[in-house]
Amino acid sequence: MTVTSDPRTWGARNAHDPTVVRGDDGLWYMFSTDAASDVDEIPTGVHVRTSSDLVEWVFRGTALDGVPGPAGAWSGAAGLWAPEVVRWPTADGTPRWHMYYSASTFGSRTSAIGLAVADTPAGPWHDQGLVIATRHESDTHNAIDAAVAFDRDGRPWMIYGSFFDGIHIVALSPETGLRVRDEKGTLIARRPASVDGAVEGAYVLYRPEEDRFVLFLSYDSLADAYSVRVGIADEITGPYRDAAGTALTSPDDAHAVAAGTKVLGGHRFPGGAGLIAPGHNSIFRDGDDTFMVHHVRCADAPRRHEAQIRRVHFTRDGWPLVSPFPYAGAERERLGAVVAADGRWQAVRLRPEIAGMIAAEPVDVWSTLATAGETVAGNLTLTTATETVVVDGAVFGAWDPVAGRSVPAFAGLDAEGVVWMGAQEVLG
Repeated sequence: MTVTSDPRTWGARNAHDPTVVRGDDGLWYMFSTDAASDVDEIPTGVHVRTSSDLVEWVFRGTALDGVPGPAGAWSGAAGLWAPEVVRWPTADGTPRWHMYYSASTFGSRTSAIGLAVADTPAGPWHDQGLVIATRHESDTHNAIDAAVAFDRDGRPWMIYGSFFDGIHIVALSPETGLRVRDEKGTLIARRPASVDGAVEGAYVLYRPEEDRFVLFLSYDSLADAYSVRVGIADEITGPYRDAAGTALTSPDDAHAVAAGTKVLGGHRFPGGAGLIAPGHNSIFRDGDDTFMVHHVRCADAPRRHEAQIRRVHFTRDGWPLVSPFPYAGAERERLGAVVAADGRWQAVRLRPEIAGMIAAEPVDVWSTLATAGETVAGNLTLTTATETVVVDGAVFGAWDPVAGRSVPAFAGLDAEGVVWMGAQEVLG
């Protein structure tokens, strides 16, 4: 692909820290950090893209005209990071949208999360000032990477933090969207100094199906080692635990790498592009379907990053699993006929101790499950060259970009709490 500074040619490329919402006009809106790693000229002020199908994206400009004054004066930031956009509930149902943006500089805790509001995702956006701010010299936590979640009673909370003192959650006012109290909130995830405290990009999803909360996190370096981890809690303020039962607030050096169930990491399927450092995800829904949007880098050109959208599927117990392939549209994920989940597949075991790219390996799959593209949850038996494991997972349809066709795919958790994901081999 030709490198160009013209954003109209970018599509989903150069989208970092993305979030996706649907406007009342029927369009999907993607908001992302105003970053581009392989061009010199970068529009400043939160990048905005739109799509009618979640596949093709068109750059629409910036939500804000640069860094708002209060955020810039506090942080010295040259651009805005990690916007979170959410439809805000109002007493009379009047449309109202909130954008929580971050202003900071790399490696510093002198940071701020600001709030802008609009009547539609298309804007115009009006800055409301700072929600929370931290100083490197006096604060241990870091005021960036905001995400908003609503508890089972509909009360809003802000999840935020990056490296340093971990991830916190604080109550927001339903009327203003600002903090209820001047406090940093409750710690819900951290990592030890032995791994530089490397955790950020948190997002919480409430699952009414199990009446539980799912916390998504990004571990390690955004440059080459990002991976998406998960913990689940009965309350929005935690404690969040991974599939092995480890609390995400208490990893010591022995659990620094393994804590947090890894649901997406760097990987390569045969003949396909190697992907590294997928992370800083958010979650959104379209009817009964759940999606993850995240950014990822190309292993063969690590400076290039783009946003990808993947379907999220769930085990019978409600653990999230991520499709091995990016979303290519509903029609392309239908198989046309019921296909049994057995035979020779290519699968990636997302070992948490491997920070880099993991190559798929051939596995023989046996299961009574079958799908025509819909999600069917249950057990699958996987046999590799060295072992046989049973995973609690799901089968579903996906679009294999190398084969250029719809294929049966799966993801699942083994007895050790490690996620596998893969797709049926295409022969001939």
